[in-house]
Amino acid sequence: MQSVRIHAFGGPEVLTLETEPTPEPKPEEILVRIRAASVNPVDHKIRNGGYVAEDRLPLTLGRDFSGVVERCGAGVDAFKQGDEVYALLTPDRGGYAEFVATRAKDCAAKPKRLDHLHAAAVPLAALTAWQGIFDNGGLSSGQRILIHGAAGGVGHFAVQFAKAKGAMVYATCSGNDIDFVRSLGADEAIDYKNQRFEDTVRDVDVVYDLVAGDTQERSWSVLKEGGIIVSTLQQPSKEKADERKARGAHYMTKPDGSQLAEIGQLIDAGAVRVEIGKVFPLRQAADAERALEEGHIRGKVVLDVA
Repeated sequence: MQSVRIHAFGGPEVLTLETEPTPEPKPEEILVRIRAASVNPVDHKIRNGGYVAEDRLPLTLGRDFSGVVERCGAGVDAFKQGDEVYALLTPDRGGYAEFVATRAKDCAAKPKRLDHLHAAAVPLAALTAWQGIFDNGGLSSGQRILIHGAAGGVGHFAVQFAKAKGAMVYATCSGNDIDFVRSLGADEAIDYKNQRFEDTVRDVDVVYDLVAGDTQERSWSVLKEGGIIVSTLQQPSKEKADERKARGAHYMTKPDGSQLAEIGQLIDAGAVRVEIGKVFPLRQAADAERALEEGHIRGKVVLDVA
């Protein structure tokens, strides 16, 4: 099979298209023929030397995919050959490839409304949003949430999930994305370049931070007592949290097939849509990572593997 791997850390030029043996599914695993894989910030962070020790190289990048079950390992009865599935991979597997063997429990049936390109854009970004605002943030109907970075891959799911839950949604984004974020269901979209969110937002229950830095620091002022700042990027200040009788949480996204199944139901019900910014063929994975790393992309970047 063909895969895109790195043998050293560095820029996009270290990505190489190679031929390697097709993996065999172990017990409780399925072998999937990948039709599409998404490109995420974690991919270029790993490529640049973050998260992974050098002794784990060479490494196939890519954390999520959509594809078709080729065959099942022993003990798998949830799927069969020919089933269309999507999943977030564990860090020891890579989606920039024609095949992957992965744990069956991490997979879910591909949403029927989506083609493989759009389905591949879902798992990591959607699970990150889901686990951030619900598992960590505890968001519930009637609460107020402020989402920073609302037009990106994770943010555009967070807006839709929060709205589907019945929350009041405030969202920051660039001026070019205001109409897009409103179309996702945001009650108030704020141009972070020309507006201070503090002038519009107050007494929110959850701040979902996909930006970090000064944006996170300023967010304490709009959080109500007992509220929480949840961030994928940096641990919120414990001192600030204590001062405001609030909480902070930083987390890493985990594979979860049951949550993906629930997300798929929302997609098939028309409550959540998936935005793709750019599509590249597998052989242009370096260009895909460069586009995500250097550009302002609305939605997701996806590799067409089929």
